[in-house]
Amino acid sequence: MEKLRKLFIKFYFVQKGSTLIEIALYIALVVIVCVVVITALGDKLQGVFQKIVDSL
Repeated sequence: MEKLRKLFIKFYFVQKGSTLIEIALYIALVVIVCVVVITALGDKLQGVFQKIVDSL
């Protein structure tokens, strides 16, 4: 049990520094996906919003 605890502690401290990098990469990926989706659907979204404005 002690070996497992030491392994967990060692793994935790080694992974702690890379967590920030991983989070930054995930955020960058989400931003890229959002930009691509908005770019691809831009004209359609503009049409939808224009219909909403016209109905008001």
